Amino acid sequence: MILFPAIDLKEGQCVRLKLGLMDQATVYNENPAKQAKEFEDQGFKYLHVVDLNGAFAGDSINGEAVDNILQSVDMPVQLGGGIRTLKQIEGWVSKGISRVILGTIAVRDPELVKEACKEFAGHVALGIDAKGGKVAVEGWAESSDLSAIDLAKKFEDAGASAIIYTDIDRDGILTGINWDGTLELANAVNIPVIASGGLASMDDITRLAEPDCQILEGAISGRALYDGRIDVKEALKILG
Repeated sequence: MILFPAIDLKEGQCVRLKLGLMDQATVYNENPAKQAKEFEDQGFKYLHVVDLNGAFAGDSINGEAVDNILQSVDMPVQLGGGIRTLKQIEGWVSKGISRVILGTIAVRDPELVKEACKEFAGHVALGIDAKGGKVAVEGWAESSDLSAIDLAKKFEDAGASAIIYTDIDRDGILTGINWDGTLELANAVNIPVIASGGLASMDDITRLAEPDCQILEGAISGRALYDGRIDVKEALKILG
């Protein structure tokens, strides 16, 4: 079970949003590379990075920050946010990103995602962000009519390495993970699922260690880590 610390990038800074709103951003570190190194030194084995500007605008201004993160740590890094072409995927993989996360493009151009899964085998994950059970795109600014499970099933045999499932209604507000929705998705497809959005306390860590959650690859934690609500040493011990 992997606990992924999250670094969300907005204009080169490490921030956390509330409910996915760009105007509800709290800056936690002006040096994302330093933050990444701190996470690695704490014992984390994998890092989750989101380019918020890329996700909302489709254009990244955080490339330098991502490059600096890659240079500062040895642990694998997965990156999402505004990655929508094969050229972008190739560029990030060649720079050392272990896994790119494709979200909006999975709805807009599923064939491109399937092609990417084949061409960059093991390096492509799906980012499924849901609000009220329906998939949201363009940095959560737009809703679709697709359910998370329906979208996931479209890629059942595509070769995606994981699904990062985010419940937007819980993101950044420390109300706990949507266990029902997350586990329902994990049991509906054969692609490993990573829980995201709402992880609030050590209670969620303990819940992750329960037998029914072993189907999950792991969970992502942002605000709870930055606010000190998670005892990192104990959490990593519990999750093995």
